[in-house]
Amino acid sequence: MSQLRRAAMLALALAIGSTGIAMPAAAATAPPHAISIAQARTLPLGSVVTVSGTATTPSGWTESSSFDKGFGLQDLTAGIYVSVTADPHVNPRDRIRVTGELQESYGLLILVPGAPAGITIHGRGLPVLPRWLATGAVNERSEGSLVRVVATVTQAPESDLPYGYKFLVDDGSGELTIFVSTQPGIDLSRIVVGRAVVVTGFSGQFDTHYEIIPRVQSDVLVLPIL
Repeated sequence: MSQLRRAAMLALALAIGSTGIAMPAAAATAPPHAISIAQARTLPLGSVVTVSGTATTPSGWTESSSFDKGFGLQDLTAGIYVSVTADPHVNPRDRIRVTGELQESYGLLILVPGAPAGITIHGRGLPVLPRWLATGAVNERSEGSLVRVVATVTQAPESDLPYGYKFLVDDGSGELTIFVSTQPGIDLSRIVVGRAVVVTGFSGQFDTHYEIIPRVQSDVLVLPIL
């Protein structure tokens, strides 16, 4: 066989190998395509999706009530709660990619990774700014996102231990539950009926009612009496 023919056959073999074998192998290990969180929220329960966004809460801040180490995740379209059993040590502003299954927990849509490898933290991003809402507008459309309300306390804090504490606020558009888990150690001693407050937190749902879940002490601000 001539050297020219041998070289041509070798080139052909390499071409076939690169297109027939190597490319499918690379495609099999390529990361799944990410969709927006808003799109993911429209899919049926049981769907496996990949989303990317910025953490809005520390992991495990609702452990007393959620019994997990979950955290809030939000992109430019919507937000969602990511439920995990092992602490991924997530902090607000972490940029995160998650692959998991859509499930529901007491009315709250959650994303459950199948393994620790389903969560990838890749750097830090800009903080997610909370969206100002009326108390009556904290509902399914805001669920999973970071929100903020200014309202009057209509029911003083009461114990819901071992899960946490809750109080009610209203700005005239509808009464809203503020649920405070035990992990952040938020002091509610200044929350009394009639006082105006600004509350920031994760827009959640438990059973049939919607709620805001603060993350840190500064998420519950008592306004001065004028």
